Amino acid sequence: MPGTGIGVDTCRRAATAGLVVLSIVGTATAANDAPLRVLAAASDLRIGAAVAMGPFRADKMYREVLAREFNILVAENAFKWSEIHIGRSAYYFDDTDALVTFAEDNDMAVRGHTLVWHNQLPGWLTSGTFSRDEAIAILHDHIATVVGRYAGRIAAWDVVNEAIGDDGRLREDSIWYRLIGPDYVAMAFRFAHEADPAAKLYYNDYNAEGMNAKSDAVYALVKRLVDDGVPIDGVGWQMHLVNGFGIGDGHRDNAQRLAALGLEISITELDVRTPLPSTEPALERQARAYGDVTAFCLAEANCKALLTWGFTDAHSWIPQFFRGTGDALPFDAELRPKPAYWAMNEALAGASGE
Repeated sequence: MPGTGIGVDTCRRAATAGLVVLSIVGTATAANDAPLRVLAAASDLRIGAAVAMGPFRADKMYREVLAREFNILVAENAFKWSEIHIGRSAYYFDDTDALVTFAEDNDMAVRGHTLVWHNQLPGWLTSGTFSRDEAIAILHDHIATVVGRYAGRIAAWDVVNEAIGDDGRLREDSIWYRLIGPDYVAMAFRFAHEADPAAKLYYNDYNAEGMNAKSDAVYALVKRLVDDGVPIDGVGWQMHLVNGFGIGDGHRDNAQRLAALGLEISITELDVRTPLPSTEPALERQARAYGDVTAFCLAEANCKALLTWGFTDAHSWIPQFFRGTGDALPFDAELRPKPAYWAMNEALAGASGE
């Protein structure tokens, strides 16, 4: 890599020596004080976070931390259908334009999330009556318009999100399945590739990181796409974790079987929730989880990016959806780095030789 003197393979081999085990990590003196993005660059890794538009628009410090620490961002909601496709022939791009411009101004890449999902759809779509051909035309128009607007400016797209249910089957209650049928998945990838041949195209899902029935179903789906010549480049692992999590052989086995298909992986939505109020031991366990996930991504050659779902506890979806838990992110509500941050920092610094 230009300017580092450290090869990618060397960095990744260094990370395989073992997962990060922390004792007390809470200050800059316990790790390297370089920003995460500087350390990650030495291992050719993209490190990033999801961005909420409220604080992005209103909070200068939020933007400063975002730009200082990360080299890739993803919108929490701004690219979803309900926010961007406000009428059948009407789009709203103010927020997405602002994020993409901010990323470019700060030498950051962008992930687009998401082109096809069964949730957060606009009322004009969910309340409408459309034939199969009309639904295909709507899907094509959406992908062509959104991906086409940002062609060459977005590194990777979550093309299809959470198409597989917890039972390991394609979600038949999805509007796209109901109106189009199971081939909507392949269509979406083909439409996205047509609109921007240079962008990496991902399937993204939750609870499919280790070896289990859900990840088997995801593997079967993406293998069919690969076998059928559908343009797909990777699988996103959301990794919304409960404190006490640890990387296991299943994660490595799953990463390697996807690599054998020629697919990348990215950790796309990492957070590690803990019971409230958080205790020091709980935050140390959380730090070990963040460190282990970071070291894992460094050790797997096909892991190209690691993004947290938000970066400050002041703006997190966790307390609303998992009552009694929170404090799931690397920065606290005052935007101060937590032990989880320093665990990520230590893993990245160790891989880069800093």
